[in-house]
Amino acid sequence: MSNPTTHPTTKVVREKLLEGLGVMEAVAHDTALHTTLAAAAEATADALLAGRKLMVAGNGGSAADAQHLVAEFVSRLVEDRPAMRAVALTTDTSILTAVGNDYGFDRLFARQIEAIGQPGDVFLGISTSGNSPNVLRALELCRAMGIVTIGLTGKTGGKMPPLCDYCQHMPSEVTMYIQQAHLALEHIFCLLVEQRYFAAKSNAARD
Repeated sequence: MSNPTTHPTTKVVREKLLEGLGVMEAVAHDTALHTTLAAAAEATADALLAGRKLMVAGNGGSAADAQHLVAEFVSRLVEDRPAMRAVALTTDTSILTAVGNDYGFDRLFARQIEAIGQPGDVFLGISTSGNSPNVLRALELCRAMGIVTIGLTGKTGGKMPPLCDYCQHMPSEVTMYIQQAHLALEHIFCLLVEQRYFAAKSNAARD
C-alpha cells in the first residue's frame, strides 16, 4: 500500500485547495463586493420586514445552493430564531416538469415568479456564467414586476449585471471555485439579513 502522503493524487488535492483558497482570498479583500453584499442583505431584510419574501433560483450546483440558502432562512443558520420567509424555485418537480414541457426550460423560474411574486419581493439568481437563460428571464420579469434583483455570478457576470440591483462577481472563471465562494457569501448574506431583521423586530417590540 502506498504512503498517502506520497500518493500522486495528493498533489492535485493540494493544488486545487490552494487555487480555491486564492479565490477566497481575493473575495475576502474585495471591499466593493462586501459593500454590495451588505446592501443586498439590507434590502432583503427590509423586504421581509415589509411582509415580502425572498425567492432564490439557479441550475445544477447553483440549484443546490438556492435550496441550501433557503433552508438557512427557514430553519436557522447559527442562532435559534423564528423562520424567515424564503422559497427556492428549484424544488417542485411537478411545476418544473410541467413548465419545462409546456413552455420551455427558459421559463422555468419566470413562470413561478409570475405566480407568486409580488412588488417589493426579492429574487436572488445564481449563475456562475451569468448567462443561464432561465435565470436571465426571471431577472427580466422581476424588473418588470418591481421585484428587487440580486445576482451571484462569476468574473465577467455575463448578461446578468444590467438586470441586477445588486450583482456580486466572484474573481474566477472556474465553476467550482465560483461556487465555493458563492456558498461562503450566501452564509454571510443570511447572517446579515437575520441580524438586521431581528434587530428591527426587537426594537419594534420595545416601542
